[in-house]
Amino acid sequence: MSARTNAPASMRTWRLGDLTVNRVGFGAMRLTGTAPFDGGVPRDRERSIGVLRRAVELGVNHIDTAAFYFSATRSANELINRALAPYPEDLVIATKVWPARDPSGAWWWATPAQLRGQVEENLRQLGRDHLDVVNLRVPPSRRDGSIGEHFGALAELREAGMIRHLGVSHVTSRQLAEARAIAPVVCVQNPYGIGAPSEDRSLLRHCGELGVAFVPFFAIAGSGREAGPAARDSETVYAVARAHEVSVAQIRLAWTLRQGPHVLAIPGTGDPDHLEQNMAAGNLRLSDDESARLGSLGR
Repeated sequence: MSARTNAPASMRTWRLGDLTVNRVGFGAMRLTGTAPFDGGVPRDRERSIGVLRRAVELGVNHIDTAAFYFSATRSANELINRALAPYPEDLVIATKVWPARDPSGAWWWATPAQLRGQVEENLRQLGRDHLDVVNLRVPPSRRDGSIGEHFGALAELREAGMIRHLGVSHVTSRQLAEARAIAPVVCVQNPYGIGAPSEDRSLLRHCGELGVAFVPFFAIAGSGREAGPAARDSETVYAVARAHEVSVAQIRLAWTLRQGPHVLAIPGTGDPDHLEQNMAAGNLRLSDDESARLGSLGR
């Protein structure tokens, strides 16, 4: 399923159903401010628009977003619409539902019946008549519970033509199996990176066996999560970064991409220089020894 397997990761592709995407994509969460949601300082609008356009110029054709990626003055979906519409034919925009934020910024979680409204909100903000990929983002409270009712509601919207493909996010292997019994799943979007626990590594391998894309988030941030990269990384990571004369973030991203041809990357940034670095990480070639040393961290 992967193309040109000897080429750098940034030049290889994987398929989300019938949609072909380059393995290095772009996450929109940090377009609205220096910290996600209402944190940090708002990004300059034209700068964020420029980052999106530059990303596409560099080969990005897979953008991850959500209607709840907004601050008091910026909306990621609306920035995407402003920057890229009319959209390139090969551009795939993936969004996620179940969590939401009201106008005050307060979080809430949708019932199955409310998922249609969330899908319609994404359609309206993005200016589209259908969504390429919608991921069902599972809340922490459902980490061990059933997702069938919610995923079934999305499957009905897919049958109605509002959604092209479905994915799941922050799921267990059991929840993935439950979803696949209801409708095709083209991707799993879970936290993953250097130091990931064994159960996460197992799910990544399982997705590869199924031919399902694995789309890690927090691959660069690691334990820092929404706050960004942790202040101090392992000396092993720093040593590999020095050997390649690149940043720690680039090493983290390159290692994650090396975990399988079905692994896609969606690093996010509102900084043009960081964008260039993230894209260049797809061209880094780690040795087997370096990859093994990095992979042993956290075990």
